[in-house]
Amino acid sequence: MKKTFPWSRRQALATMAVALAACTLGGAQAQNAWPGTQTIKLVVPFTAGSGTDIVARLVAEKLGPALGTSVVVDNKPGAGGTLGAAIAAKSPADGYTLLVHSAGHLVNPWIYKGLSYDTIKDFTGITPMASLPNVLVTAPSHFANVQDLVAKVKARPGGFNYGSAGNGSATHMNAEVFRLAAGLDAQHVPFRGTPEAMTEVMAGRVDWFFAPMVSALPLIKSGKLQALAVGTAKRSPALPEAPTTAEAGVPGSEYLFWVGLFAPAKTPQPVVDRLQAEVAKIMASPELKERLDKLGAEPFTMPSAQFNKFISDETAKAQQVVKAASIKVD
Repeated sequence: MKKTFPWSRRQALATMAVALAACTLGGAQAQNAWPGTQTIKLVVPFTAGSGTDIVARLVAEKLGPALGTSVVVDNKPGAGGTLGAAIAAKSPADGYTLLVHSAGHLVNPWIYKGLSYDTIKDFTGITPMASLPNVLVTAPSHFANVQDLVAKVKARPGGFNYGSAGNGSATHMNAEVFRLAAGLDAQHVPFRGTPEAMTEVMAGRVDWFFAPMVSALPLIKSGKLQALAVGTAKRSPALPEAPTTAEAGVPGSEYLFWVGLFAPAKTPQPVVDRLQAEVAKIMASPELKERLDKLGAEPFTMPSAQFNKFISDETAKAQQVVKAASIKVD
């Protein structure tokens, strides 16, 4: 005999089914409608004018029109980029708050104790965007060349200092890789960002700094800073006369400084994929490539899955440098 339900129970089950279907459809429609007209915020955990900030603004300018909405940069500097990263990590995973960070993002777990976020678990990598050579800069005529710097610092152990955009930042890591490779004993002076560090170098109060090429190039061309070498494995087309630090006599001193785009963990994969695709198109465009060339930067993109593998591998490498250089928060 066919089992039947009282009318009230059948009605309740039907109502629940309709509601469930509506919720599922509504969720799918909301996801498909992203981003709509809602503004997307790119949190940059460094000061305006830093290498990371410059790349973020170049991308934001093109990403907004590509997505049919507004994309703004929100600078939240401090603590080596951890303050801004914490804000992004705690934001809703809806694709409207993203993080633009550098290679320094992978260093912070090893030097900052008690972080309110987990670099790996609380973020998903969308794509790297650009690689930026760091350039070893000093005040004009402060040192003749890299060999002169090395000789003078070795003659006065602890008597010189070098700046960075914060403990564990990419500028700090490049400086430590160079210092370890050259066998130098010098004092580290961290700043809130790249502009502050360059100001102190120009004034002669800081002896050297591995500045992002995108930030330092105008000051180098104007004669306010002297470029001794680039920290990359090959010379930069934007500054072809500057040797690499390895060419200048310090082998094993190469460092890759990159800027990438991240989203809070659990951001819907279709949103991540759309962002990755649009950023890849932007970075491959002749206009962006030309603008990056003038800044000494190069497009550097990859699929999200590949980027997350890259992040895992680079995090392990960062740990090795932190341990060897005894990097810690002052």
